Amino acid sequence: MLKHTLIHPTITAILGKAGHHATILIADGNYPASTKHGPNAELVCLNLMPGVVTCAQVLEAILSAVPIDAVHTMMYTKDDPYALNADPPAWDEYRAILKRANPPLELQKIPKWDFYKAVETPDHILTVQTGDRQPFANLLLSIGVRRD
Repeated sequence: MLKHTLIHPTITAILGKAGHHATILIADGNYPASTKHGPNAELVCLNLMPGVVTCAQVLEAILSAVPIDAVHTMMYTKDDPYALNADPPAWDEYRAILKRANPPLELQKIPKWDFYKAVETPDHILTVQTGDRQPFANLLLSIGVRRD
C-alpha cells in the first residue's frame, strides 16, 4: 500500500522510472498537450470535465510522491489576445502549496514561448493533462534527488 497521496498507477509507474532532472508537465485544459511535448513524454489525461481535476490538485499529489527541485510556470504575455495584467489566481494557490513543501519551493516564471521549448526536451517524461480552466495554470516540475 502506498503511503503518499498519489495513487494513479500510470503516473506512479512513470515517476518510478524517472531520474534527476526529468521533467513533468502539469497542463491546464487549454495546453496543446498533443503537440507540445518532449520526445520521451507520456500523456496521462485527467481532464474529466472542465475544472476537474485542477493543476493544483495534481501538484499536491506529485509533491507527495517524488522530490522536486524546481517548479516553473508559463509567464503570461501582455501583448496577445490572452494577455493578463497581473498574476493568475492559480499562482497564489501554487505558492501556498509550495510553501508547505519540504523543502519549500519557489514558483519560477518562464516566458510563454520559452516554456513550450522547455517542455519539448528529451528530459520531459510525463504530461498530466487536467481540466483546469484557469489561464496560465501550467507547471513544469524538475525532479530532484532523494536525501533520506
